[in-house]
Amino acid sequence: HGYQSFKPEEVTPEQCHEIGVKLAKRLWGDRYQVLVATHLNKKHLHNHFLINSVSYVNGKKFNDDKHCYFQMREASDALCREYAISVIKSPKGHTPRSLYFAEKNGEPTKLNLMREAIAEALNISSTPQDFREALRERGYELRNDTNRKYATIIRIGSEKAVRLFRLGEEYDIPAIEEKLRENRCRYGSQLYWRYRRSQPQTFQPAGKYQMKSSLTKAKRIGGLRGLYLHYCYLLGILPKNSGRRPLSPELREEWRHIDEISRQVKLICREKFDTAADVQSFIGKRNSDLELLTAARNRCYNQLRRCEDPEAIIKIRHERDGLTKQIATLRKEIKTAQGVLDRSEAIHKNRNAELAMRAEQQREHLYRIKSERSYER
Repeated sequence: HGYQSFKPEEVTPEQCHEIGVKLAKRLWGDRYQVLVATHLNKKHLHNHFLINSVSYVNGKKFNDDKHCYFQMREASDALCREYAISVIKSPKGHTPRSLYFAEKNGEPTKLNLMREAIAEALNISSTPQDFREALRERGYELRNDTNRKYATIIRIGSEKAVRLFRLGEEYDIPAIEEKLRENRCRYGSQLYWRYRRSQPQTFQPAGKYQMKSSLTKAKRIGGLRGLYLHYCYLLGILPKNSGRRPLSPELREEWRHIDEISRQVKLICREKFDTAADVQSFIGKRNSDLELLTAARNRCYNQLRRCEDPEAIIKIRHERDGLTKQIATLRKEIKTAQGVLDRSEAIHKNRNAELAMRAEQQREHLYRIKSERSYER
């Protein structure tokens, strides 16, 4: 099975089917039977190809591999050029299924956050310099040097950049330049700075409080518990209904995994984990318990195979179901504990990125105050 799709409103149904039939004849017509079905149920018209895997010439089976896929893509592109139809210049790689649906649902994935940052920066910018500055405020850096083949966007502090064309045509350099020209013609070259002056200061300086007692004897939570609780504070989970929003793209993307992080925090606080060794010890104990419960459940299965007494069968099944529930609970706890170990390193990195952006915002706040005071003088 294969498929071929076209840009919306670029071909008629008749042209779509005609191109599909020609493609099938070029690729498989001399060896295999092919059914070409043209679908009109989407905005983008597309063809489906159902191939009989046994050749009517010599009876050999059709070999579907990567070479076949690239051969089909090249033949399809050649036909589209013959019909003066647009061809994707830089085809994207395969997107994991979970990530595809997450992006489709608008969840804060890495690419969706980049699209959001570019769109926000474009709405308040009219020059390339202002656009870059607006992106930096959102934690991103645009790289569009003349010695680069592709323009890229990268999180500040990250090592892996993303090519702009992978975000979509509306986020590539030609579309960005066109939007900046429109803003410059409509609003002038000072759009970004007018926006900055009109925005209220989001940074709140730390308040000063006077206490009668001393904090020297106050208990401090450290280790994994302290790390996770501080992480929840930066994410805006704690305290409840705080209404705070993380600044860095790293923490904003972490909101996709907020349920998983919550389960990990509950386990850490319940078991009072302070070090990675505590977590590993917990996993070891739970694995031992899991082996015992699994062995007990297997004995129940063996008894059910030999038992013929209806009352005994009911009793054994009840015991088996109880063991299954305990096994499921243990497996979830082991998975959550393993997630604590896997996430700890990323938490340190993400926390540092968030604190760096907060420090930058604080420096900007102090610079504004200093500038306003010097202007008043």
